[in-house]
Amino acid sequence: MPQRNDTAIWSGLFHISAESGQTLQAQIRQAIVAAILDRQIAASMPLPSCRILAEKLGVARGTVVLAFQQLVDQGFLVARERRGHFVNPEVLTTPAKPQKTPEQANEIDWKARRKVVASDLAPPSKYENWIKSSYPFVYGQFDPALFPTAEWRECNRMALAVLEIRNWASDMVDRDDPLLIEQIQARLLPRRGIFANPDEIIVTLGAQNALYMLATLLMAKGSKVAMEDPGYPDARSIFKLAGAEVQPVPVDEEGIVTSAIAPDAGFVFTTPSHHCPTMVPLSEARRQDLLTRANRNNHIIIEDGYDSQLLDEAPQQALKSVDRSGRVIYVGSMSKTLAPGLRLGYIVASADLIAELRALRRFMLRHPPANNQRAVALFLSLGHHEALVRRLSNAFEERRKRLVHAIDAFLPDWNSTDSAGGTSLWLEGPHGTDARALASLAASRSVIIEPGDRFFDRSDKPTRFMRLGFSSIALQHIEPGIRELATAAGRRPAAA
Repeated sequence: MPQRNDTAIWSGLFHISAESGQTLQAQIRQAIVAAILDRQIAASMPLPSCRILAEKLGVARGTVVLAFQQLVDQGFLVARERRGHFVNPEVLTTPAKPQKTPEQANEIDWKARRKVVASDLAPPSKYENWIKSSYPFVYGQFDPALFPTAEWRECNRMALAVLEIRNWASDMVDRDDPLLIEQIQARLLPRRGIFANPDEIIVTLGAQNALYMLATLLMAKGSKVAMEDPGYPDARSIFKLAGAEVQPVPVDEEGIVTSAIAPDAGFVFTTPSHHCPTMVPLSEARRQDLLTRANRNNHIIIEDGYDSQLLDEAPQQALKSVDRSGRVIYVGSMSKTLAPGLRLGYIVASADLIAELRALRRFMLRHPPANNQRAVALFLSLGHHEALVRRLSNAFEERRKRLVHAIDAFLPDWNSTDSAGGTSLWLEGPHGTDARALASLAASRSVIIEPGDRFFDRSDKPTRFMRLGFSSIALQHIEPGIRELATAAGRRPAAA
């Protein structure tokens, strides 16, 4: 057991990093709490003095003093005059977590007992350390330099006012924040040409949660879902988890090939605004044909407004906006504009379907956190989102043009889809290119790219396709990043 003055052992309990997203004080508190709960500090042993511990950790003495004081206030430590700080004995009365024996650890084979095969489906993209990369061509992440920190803080402060807390702190059961529904109805949907009543909108924990609820409610074993190939991999996995059969439909320069949709498909999943992942918009002729076929064959269309939140030069109306039969279900999200970590989305559909989704959601999670709903509602109502969309649209359009120019300069034998709007580019390498292997080589040069194999229905073979996101990479880093990618691909960078 460590002695008070054995600072080498004491400092071994602390792992303080200036690169952590938490304050030094919070890291010190966490380390002490963990040591207490893991029974590494006895109640009879005083902790090092604030001065000694501060010197050992290389932090200000006041930082340690504040950490100790908060732990005293929380009941983890007690301060004894002239003796120092000790572990509160009452904390140690809670039984420690017992260590499992090898026999106990292997007692149950949970994989054999499962009823769905979630862990066998396509894994997510691994971007844990993207923010530390020099050239993060990642999709779906935000740019800290463009995040509206001051405005978001303002709205959260407003949501924490006493009267506001009374509005959102109670259990809303199956309801949503009425102000948020109003703002989605008035500010987000009309941009896509959608006009809906409040009872035709439900808030979700992002687009994936929306798709999961729809699949749970509407699909079963034997259901047939036609979807784009390549297409959104998580949607494909969600439908398969529901027991549905996914029917891959090819995509060309006009979007999903509607003539290839099987008449017996019960559902069609599509990303018509910007196809995932090629970014091509669905042509007007295909849009009309898709709706005609849906009416003729009784398809339900699930429209994902993928990458449609930004301002396009020639914006397309959503399929939902021209649907007269009520068979189009629209799924939207605020992940690409406000923040992906917020996990806020919505579904727009017929009122009777929304009522069923509310009943289902109540058993899943009741409702998304009401404080977040109110903060986002305020963010929308104050015009912050409109201003953010304009800023992001201008910044991303400039980045897209810079990326296309860099690819032309340094990867001239590669083909890219150059569609206005959106936050990514689909790239096709020459024959013989292995995008998976290239991604590994590029990562060694601090370049993060996303191999394209996971987007295809048969993702067991590497492809020459990849996706390059540009929402998180600074403008000045795009050209050097593509230069590094070209070097990793074994090509000599050409002169710009």
